[in-house]
Order: sequence, then C-alpha cells, then structure tokens
Amino acid sequence: MSITDERPRRADARRNREAIVSAARQVFARHGREAQMDDVARRAKVGVGTVYRHFPTKEALLAALAEDRFRQLAEHAQDALASADPWDAFEIFLRRWASLQASDRALSQVLAESPNLMCVAASERGDLMAAMQTLVGGAQAAGVLRADVRAMDVPMIMCGLARDGGPPGASWERMLAIVLDGLRASAGNVALPD
Repeated sequence: MSITDERPRRADARRNREAIVSAARQVFARHGREAQMDDVARRAKVGVGTVYRHFPTKEALLAALAEDRFRQLAEHAQDALASADPWDAFEIFLRRWASLQASDRALSQVLAESPNLMCVAASERGDLMAAMQTLVGGAQAAGVLRADVRAMDVPMIMCGLARDGGPPGASWERMLAIVLDGLRASAGNVALPD
C-alpha cells in the first residue's frame, strides 16, 4: 500500500472521530450516563464498530469529551489574553467558560460526575493553566483583581457556578456577576482563607 492510499483513510478516520465526539456531546447531553454507544453511532452516522474502534469504552469516550472541553477553554483563554484591559481579559474568559457550561449543562454535569477524567484532561492542558495564571497575574498587577485570588481558584469557582444550575430562577449571568464583583480588588474585601 502506498502512502497516498493511506492518506484518505487517515482523513476518514479523523472525520469519523470528530463526528463521533460531536455526536457523543449531544447524546450525553440528552441522556447523561445512560447514553448508549449505539445512540452515538446512529447520531454520528457511523457503525457502532467504528465508535468502538476509536473509543473502546464509554469512559474513553467521556475522556475525549473532557479533553475537548478543556481544548475549548484553552482557546477561550488565549482569545481573552488578546484584550488590552486586564480586567476585561479576566472577565471575558470567565464569561465564555460560564456560557460554554450553560449551553451544555447536561454534559457539564456528566463530566462533573467523573472528576478523575476531568483532572486528567485538565492536567494535559498546560496551556490552559498558563493562560489562567497570566490572566490572574495581569489583573492583579493592574490592581483590579483581589491579590489573594489564585489561578487554581478559577476552575473551582466555575465548577461551583455550574453545579446543579444554581437556585431556581437564578441565571448564570446573574450568578457570575455576583462572583465577579466579589473578585474585584476593593478596600472592603474580607481576606480569603488558605
């Protein structure tokens, strides 16, 4: 088999994988952990064998969804860094993160039920952590973000914001506005515990 014969298969395999991940996002969002690989295959318009070739288990597929989520967050963080205003950059990133979670709340909850998958996926995105440190550091250097906020606080805050959708009638925009107000540097801030 020549190299040119292999290229279409690799492109096909890549397209199939992308279709499976996209379909899985929708199926898991609708059915949660009860989602079946057959449903994913149907939605992706591939055979179930193709799904299992790419993802031998449901956990492997969930891991791919977690990786995809953190890839999107890393892209949002890089986009936010383009803002010249340090507070705007920090706020843009948190808003995009919250919007991503809100637009895909069911999937966010499925992923939250798999903390080990999330930890592994997050640890593989050094670019995301570096960008969060830059966003936090830049806002603190400009004096607009509390000095006692750590970059690692951001994922904790965002996970808390996403949990169970908040109280009845509360929008993520309102909850995020309250959180952002509490993160602003001001004379009245109570010191955060370690």
